[in-house]
Amino acid sequence: MSHTILRLPQVIKRTGLSRSSIYLRMANDEFPESVSLGGRAVGWLESDIDEWIVEKIEQGRINDHG
Repeated sequence: MSHTILRLPQVIKRTGLSRSSIYLRMANDEFPESVSLGGRAVGWLESDIDEWIVEKIEQGRINDHG
């Protein structure tokens, strides 16, 4: 199984969230946790980000039709 790591600029581009929004949501357990890449470098598993996006889409559809 392949695990692609996304860095912050890629996560920002994929989610449309700002850096501060990402870290705030992480602090509130509303966003996938980052993975330490050594030193101060972090990344996110692409699969975690994709899953989060799908969940947000589904929640939006439920709220629109619920």
